[in-house]
Amino acid sequence: MSVRYKIPQSVLVVIHTRALDVLLIERADAPGFWQSVTGSKDWIDEPLDVTAAREVLEETGIDASATTNRLLDWGIENIYEIYPGWRGRYEPGVVRNTEHLFGLQLPSMLPVVLNPREHVDFCWLPWREAADRCFSPSNAEAILQLSSR
Repeated sequence: MSVRYKIPQSVLVVIHTRALDVLLIERADAPGFWQSVTGSKDWIDEPLDVTAAREVLEETGIDASATTNRLLDWGIENIYEIYPGWRGRYEPGVVRNTEHLFGLQLPSMLPVVLNPREHVDFCWLPWREAADRCFSPSNAEAILQLSSR
């Protein structure tokens, strides 16, 4: 049986309403770590918008392709060092990940259905409070950009 390593290209999707309420989800494998939707490509040629929509559906049950929702590629990439505790998910020697930022604007705070293997809780917060709660600096910075978008 071969090991399937994660691809070090991921998406970060800031889900928000027009009023800038932001959805955060709490990681199952790291209690107290709140974040936006994140996830890696499933295959190397998977288009980033497909990755983003798939991860949103898998992690929240929200259909990013619904006509009332707006999934936008922000055209921003962050390259960061992978936390040591999570490096075992990647090929040996891989220590950096490239994260592509997306926003998903919803018409209102929609119901959320979490994948319990990945997340244990969710909350909707005003954008500044959401940024303060994020454990990831790049996630917090992405949320802070909402006010200028």
